[in-house]
Amino acid sequence: MSDRYDLVVRGGNLVTESHHGPCDIGVRDGRVVALAETLGPGTLELGASGRLVLPGGVDAHCHVDQRSSSGLMTADDFYTAGVSAACGGTTTIVPFAAQHRGQSLEDVVNDYGERARSKAFVDYAFHLIISDPTETVLGVELPDLIRRGFRSFKIYLTYDSMKLSDRQTLEVLSLARREGALVMVHAENNDAIAWLTEGLLARGHTTPRYHPEARPAVAEREATARALALAELVGAEVLIVHVSCAEALEEIRRARARGVRVHAETCPQYLLLTAADMDRPGFEGAKFMCSPPPRAPADQEALWRGLFDGDIDVFASDHAPYRFDDPKGKKAHGENAPFTKVLNGLPGLETRLLILFSEGVVRRRLDLRRFIALTATTPARLYGLFPRKGTIGVGSDADIVVWDPEREVTVSSSTLHDAMDYTPYESLVLTGAPVVTISRGEVVWSEGEVRGEVGRGRLAARSSGPAAERPNEA
Repeated sequence: MSDRYDLVVRGGNLVTESHHGPCDIGVRDGRVVALAETLGPGTLELGASGRLVLPGGVDAHCHVDQRSSSGLMTADDFYTAGVSAACGGTTTIVPFAAQHRGQSLEDVVNDYGERARSKAFVDYAFHLIISDPTETVLGVELPDLIRRGFRSFKIYLTYDSMKLSDRQTLEVLSLARREGALVMVHAENNDAIAWLTEGLLARGHTTPRYHPEARPAVAEREATARALALAELVGAEVLIVHVSCAEALEEIRRARARGVRVHAETCPQYLLLTAADMDRPGFEGAKFMCSPPPRAPADQEALWRGLFDGDIDVFASDHAPYRFDDPKGKKAHGENAPFTKVLNGLPGLETRLLILFSEGVVRRRLDLRRFIALTATTPARLYGLFPRKGTIGVGSDADIVVWDPEREVTVSSSTLHDAMDYTPYESLVLTGAPVVTISRGEVVWSEGEVRGEVGRGRLAARSSGPAAERPNEA
């Protein structure tokens, strides 16, 4: 074998969860094969002097090429989502294969897999969404899929078309406990939301500004506590997705103190937006609608503390791209539709890392190693992708980001690479951005230029992950 590397990333300041310092990186056949202060030549040499060299991000919560229960598709497919991810420093995405009522879970997985294979730009894996846990799904399909590597799935405690009852939740948790899978929970109390919504609509309060009133923090707190109590009863491991408020985070802390195996995730919108962003003229507030909704400044500060002290494990985008000025997007039911008819979700794949670096690292709320843990290493570990993904180490995939910590970026929908017509962060000025993104040893983004072919992304192999590590039986 030749001593020459396919690629050497030279002279950068390597940062992983366990290392921070000068290091050259040698790559062959898409994998990292050498790390040293000085390496020999590479066929391609990439200078990184004065810049950070980071593991490619792992965005473990995004909705790509996904059909809603009302039949409308997200704006991004696996190509546009992958390009957007790469331009923001993310090299692996984990979207959802979403089951709707009456669907075979096996058919759903095959459908999403076929669409991803033809278009994916970066590597990907799938979570499942379980909305119809029939006897066949729980007894045959889901156990088989878990054994084939689909070891994480999401359930909803809200939305009439998706929610599971407490009994169904227990059945799913019990299966996950037995098979070593991780259950992700969207925790909001559906009946409380329905009762509040009915009262708001009866009083003529229909515009987007009333969306936060219909989904208050107490509804999230109660559902979080209930989900954790059910997980405790069964002994299952769970992850509460998109934690938005101090009250829900406190329930997670209390459950951990009791020994419940629980992880927490939050997202950019809960750090930068508040309920006041929906209080805008006309339909404009729909640009900021997601569920749970953004809360109050005090909740933002609680979430920052949780990111810093480890109570929050994962920082994901929850990228749910529905165009604003589009009859197949936010305006599907017209500009005068009640907030209950507006598609929920915000874009955020490309801006995820930039926001956390600028608002967290630059403002000294987080250090670099914590930044890497939240955005790459921990999600890779939780979802069975580590150490191939989420780190830079010998044997890992060469998913590498060269990051300029001083580059100033003004966020604009006109320069982002998703398929959206707006961003909720328009004109936000951020410090720190990727200048080169490398996926499995291939440069896919370099100084403003997108490289790489449609369909170059691969399905990432997944190991069992920590959910399969059962505690000792008494």
